[in-house]
Amino acid sequence: MLKLSVEEFSRIQRFMMLAEKDSEVYRAMRERYIDLKVILTVSGVNLTEIDRIKE
Repeated sequence: MLKLSVEEFSRIQRFMMLAEKDSEVYRAMRERYIDLKVILTVSGVNLTEIDRIKE
């Protein structure tokens, strides 16, 4: 599960970087980004290196 969460976190960040920040799509992806960030943080993953969005 942890591996899948890291992969999805990376994938959602790539999509977010391609989307317009004021779009509905970006806002929807941002919700999932935050969910994944919480899951990974609680699991003890250090996001310093893999968090490219920095929100």
